[in-house]
Amino acid sequence: MTYESFTSPNGGRIKSWTRGVAFDDQARQQLMNVAQMPFVGPWVAAMPDVHVGKGATIGSVLPTVGAIIPAAVGVDIGCGMMAVRTDVRARDLPDSLAPLRSELERCIPHGRSVGRSKRDKGSWHDVPAEVMQSWKWLAPRFRALCDKHAGLEKTNHLSHLGTLGTGNHFIEICLDEAERVWIMLHSGSRGVGNFIGMHFIQLAQKEMERHQIQLPDRDLAYLQEGSQHFADYVEAVGWAQDYARLNRQTMMQRSLQVLARILGKPLVVEEEAVNCHHNYVQQEQHFGQQVWLTRKGAVSAQQGLLGIIPGSMGARSFIVRGKGNTESFCSCSHGAGRVLSRTEAKKTITADQHAAATAHVECRKDIGVIDESPAAYKDIDAVMAAQQDLVEVVYTLRQIVCVKG
Repeated sequence: MTYESFTSPNGGRIKSWTRGVAFDDQARQQLMNVAQMPFVGPWVAAMPDVHVGKGATIGSVLPTVGAIIPAAVGVDIGCGMMAVRTDVRARDLPDSLAPLRSELERCIPHGRSVGRSKRDKGSWHDVPAEVMQSWKWLAPRFRALCDKHAGLEKTNHLSHLGTLGTGNHFIEICLDEAERVWIMLHSGSRGVGNFIGMHFIQLAQKEMERHQIQLPDRDLAYLQEGSQHFADYVEAVGWAQDYARLNRQTMMQRSLQVLARILGKPLVVEEEAVNCHHNYVQQEQHFGQQVWLTRKGAVSAQQGLLGIIPGSMGARSFIVRGKGNTESFCSCSHGAGRVLSRTEAKKTITADQHAAATAHVECRKDIGVIDESPAAYKDIDAVMAAQQDLVEVVYTLRQIVCVKG
């Protein structure tokens, strides 16, 4: 047994897979806050990448009955990972990887330009035909959502489909132990998902005020099953999760096309690891009960299911197979987890330190990505050691190219 168990003063139970990794007091308090909610249980599971989030802790798994906490799902609804293995070998790659990185950056919108007078470099301005084709699958349900929720139509929806975003989102070219080339990427539901998340968090908070329900944290406001807002949220969050999955598929297809162009030959995808969410909610059966299971910074690790646990810009990543551990609600970590906040990282890590930590990777070395430098994250090897009873490692990947927004 590798987990530790503790109980909040109000009786909420937490099981944590955190031996050998940082587990700060704020995150611990957040877990105790959510565990005491009357519809949460039988316990909350904390993954080894656990760290402070908005309301609910990042790296936590929440089973709920009769209610959902929108802030626990978060505003990057459906954020997750995708990875494919190609028939390319390391020896097939050019000596300089800079042109490959530049072409990925040219073909896939990433980052964001702030300010009304600036053109947003992270959006499509001339939407490609294949993105339009993907949107057709999402459009009918989106129109139905717009009829119910004013403002949704004005979000970046079509213009963000197939785009990367900012923060910890990335596209990487990686090598496994056999020097086979993988493409791995991380993104979610972009601007439209953010709007949906914020909209329903605010609706839930208004519901708490209307019913005079006191909470340990305002961001733990919930929607009760049977209410209109609950039904609307389930509809909207399901759509956003589908958007996120399609967003990753669209970027992956373009990434494969870029790699083929750089090499001057067609590629064969030998294995698709998985296209998995790690910020989402869905109905699952656990301990004989149907629950709404929210994984906030956690990946499904059902028996035999493949998943992805990335490290950081300079640390290795893992393709894993779930062991179906029921104590964790068949879940595992979604990455290394932050050990420094973005503000702390910018104050602590120097450009020289970042350049040294990413010396083996063709990537940005400027101060604009200091908050994503490896030192801002927990030791991925310690994180993996803490969850040996949740997953087994199938492939170990090291990145050689990393595109950040």
